Amino acid sequence: MRQIDVNKLADEAKFNGFHKLVLFWCAMVIIFDGYDLAVAGIALPSIMKDMGVDATQAGFMVSSALFGMMFGNIIFGALADRIGRRLVIVLCILLFSVFTAAAGMMKEPIGFSAMRFLAGVGIGGVMPNVIAQMTEYSPLKMRATLVTLMFSGYSVGGMLAAVLGKGLIETYGWQGVFIAAAAPVVLLPLVLKQMPESMSFLIKKGRTDELKSIVARMAPSYVPQPGDQFIVRTSGKTENGGDSSFGALFAEGRGFSTVMFWVTCFMCLFMVYALSSWLTKLMATAGYSLGSALTFVLVLNFGAMIGAIGGGWLADRFHIKYVLAVMYSLGAVSITLLGYKVPTELLFLLVGLAGASTIGTQIVTSAYCSQFYPMSCRSTGVGMMLGVGRVGAIVAPILIGTIVGMNLPLEQNFMAISIPAAIAAVTILFVNHSRSDAVRHQATLDAAVAGHSVVGHTAGLAPK
Repeated sequence: MRQIDVNKLADEAKFNGFHKLVLFWCAMVIIFDGYDLAVAGIALPSIMKDMGVDATQAGFMVSSALFGMMFGNIIFGALADRIGRRLVIVLCILLFSVFTAAAGMMKEPIGFSAMRFLAGVGIGGVMPNVIAQMTEYSPLKMRATLVTLMFSGYSVGGMLAAVLGKGLIETYGWQGVFIAAAAPVVLLPLVLKQMPESMSFLIKKGRTDELKSIVARMAPSYVPQPGDQFIVRTSGKTENGGDSSFGALFAEGRGFSTVMFWVTCFMCLFMVYALSSWLTKLMATAGYSLGSALTFVLVLNFGAMIGAIGGGWLADRFHIKYVLAVMYSLGAVSITLLGYKVPTELLFLLVGLAGASTIGTQIVTSAYCSQFYPMSCRSTGVGMMLGVGRVGAIVAPILIGTIVGMNLPLEQNFMAISIPAAIAAVTILFVNHSRSDAVRHQATLDAAVAGHSVVGHTAGLAPK
């Protein structure tokens, strides 16, 4: 009986059509997700006018989705490790598509907020699962690049909302841009058919035939044989079943690093939503004219996309932890400089850098987190990090709004937003990279090869 290490096969697989299919569907899901999250900000002025609400009420209406995202990050991240990642992804798409469309049918603030909360549960729940999915199936040498490329779809979704928003709102009212969010529902049968299930989940459930088919597509060098036993080898242990749990995030020396991921994510999402909520207002106070809000959204999200893809490319070639520390430091500098009077061209550059070092850096941080945890608790780990970080997203608009109300000099307002970037640059450095699953898995394999005890690579597989 052969033992086939699926980690090793995934790490060493050559990028092929199977990987392209996984990348395509994960990126599409994130584009849908990004659209649904950005749509409220695009339509907010029209919503305020139509419903007759003031800025404070509008802020709570927008924050309702953020509260939902916090619950979704935590609940669906853990649930996927128990009922299957593919099913959870489909359920999340259904949630955020249907309830975003339902929000467009509401006539009063409470109903709108309730629908946005439920949509937020789906928006938050899908993030850790597509990150874990792309991480699990990506070849090791290009894993960070593929994860960040996939997650840059978030920025594409934001730009799509900005581009479509103006036309839909002018033609159909603000409701049109929300109702359009229901479109992804028609693609759910294709997602169920073409998206592979998590290999770790299939091993736990004993679905060997389905796993053989997936592994053969992922790594064509694998030739299925009767009696093949699939294993997940992490940190010196063989996993062929067992349940993941919250406690696994703190096992095997990962506890302190887990907390550091949480603090880093809190700081990063604080910056993302502080800028999203207050950048336009602060720039207007400084006398700058950015033109339409559409232009601002495009610049911020374009910068985020460049930061995510560029950061992923660098992370595959250099130490991902130090790449992140540099990106967070760049964020602290660029956001601080927004508080000083500069030419309009430089202002747009700084806004783009702010997007790259906030939204873009968050994407790379998620990629690092997904590589840090073993396959069996990966969705739980990423989901918990994003769930705790979501508290920063909720606090940021309120806290920065209070600071803005104090009428402090402009540079002090931006300094308040940049301080979390400096903190994140430090906390990410405290992550113990030697406890990363990728590092420990490689060390285990090296030791096994030295002791002539690994048979997975030599049992009928074509030589590299």
